[in-house]
Amino acid sequence: MAELKLSESRDLTRIERIGAHSHIRGLGLDAALEPRDVSEGMVGQLAARKAAGVILHMIKDGKIAGRAILIAGQPGTGKTAIAMGLAKSLGQETPFAMISGSEIFSLEMSKTEALMQSFRKAVGVRIKEETEVIEGEVVEVQIDRPATSGAAAKTGKLTLKTTEMETVYDLGGKMIEALGKEKVQSGDVIAIDKVSGKITKLGRSFSRSRDYDAMGPQTKFVQCPDGELQKRKEVVHCVTLHEIDVINSRTQGFLALFTGDTGEIRAEVREQIDTKVAEWREEGKAEIVPGVLFIDEVHMLDVECFSFLNRALENEMAPILVVATNRGITRIRGTNYKAAHGIPVDLLDRLLIISTRPYTKDEIHKILDIRCQEEDVEMNEDAKQLLTRVGEGTSLRYAIHLITSASLACQKRKGKLVEVQDIERVYRLFLDVQRSTQYLMEYQSQYINEVSAEDVDEGDANAMVSE
Repeated sequence: MAELKLSESRDLTRIERIGAHSHIRGLGLDAALEPRDVSEGMVGQLAARKAAGVILHMIKDGKIAGRAILIAGQPGTGKTAIAMGLAKSLGQETPFAMISGSEIFSLEMSKTEALMQSFRKAVGVRIKEETEVIEGEVVEVQIDRPATSGAAAKTGKLTLKTTEMETVYDLGGKMIEALGKEKVQSGDVIAIDKVSGKITKLGRSFSRSRDYDAMGPQTKFVQCPDGELQKRKEVVHCVTLHEIDVINSRTQGFLALFTGDTGEIRAEVREQIDTKVAEWREEGKAEIVPGVLFIDEVHMLDVECFSFLNRALENEMAPILVVATNRGITRIRGTNYKAAHGIPVDLLDRLLIISTRPYTKDEIHKILDIRCQEEDVEMNEDAKQLLTRVGEGTSLRYAIHLITSASLACQKRKGKLVEVQDIERVYRLFLDVQRSTQYLMEYQSQYINEVSAEDVDEGDANAMVSE
């Protein structure tokens, strides 16, 4: 009999892309906010990370809003990495919205509307409501199936008990389907929401722990509920202000969240929502969670956007604003004035500034070591030392780019470990900025130049090479 070969199927949920900051797990601080040398994917930048840790605790306390922080530093000094570490440390509860300065220049909506939507994505509302819940241990599930399919609807009975009482419930078609979907069986402790009919499996009863010899590691044992079967429980929902805006501004309600095209939201809608949320806060039904809005490449914003930011930061519904830039003294976009970081003085005055510094040789070596692990590349120590020298002489980003390229060169020669020869090979294949600029200066007569060779003086050329 011929052997049957099944085609190999890949589990799509397990495919993970390795990004530039996928190795970041947090800010790498201890309980006393002291930064560790190497922790949670973060290396060096001790002062900047400690400052970000102070901001993190202020955000977690939820006592502040409308503060603004600027992370300023040279390219490749870990500004975005610190913002990513901040986002990971905040956890799921606190909203974190991340945009680039150039993202707001869109034809679909105005710049200020795009910024306003980003602001409201970064402010969460924790809504509390009481709901009727039936909670108990399943004693028995009886489902009567008709002899002929389609002749009649399925009917059944569900017996639930607590430590004090036991009740039998009649089941309809939808409840039978929900019980089957959740794989509910006798011995499970379940909670049924009376309004929506949603069934939640809380775990298995301790009294049934000896029923089976083998069970999965995910099996959770809980006590049989006490008291009445029907209880009133407080349920907490977490949504952002932007999600509430979208739901209330579209005819299709919450489905508008999935259509993607939100468009501009009217100011009247936002005012009504703010008034309602304020009422809920006074009644104790809702709680505002100020999140974080991170704007990378903030120098790309123009003077109109900066004016909007000034006003938006004073709003009581404002999140914590974290901006980052690698510019020095540069022109403010939309004006002829120059300012530090390309940000107007009135906004710059509101910012707490965290500066990052270039990495040392040892720090570059540690970062490259972490990236080799993240990209699953085995490299010997000599090759790492060479790559560290390359990173020190050119840039950290260029050295990181060479890791996977060197791994492919190693595979081509059927090697198991990336060696010095692989680094040297890819270093010759791919130019860094300095060598590319040098090449350009030598052969500029053969390129199409907008500026003539005479217009570029020797000082400019040297500056280009030394960058």
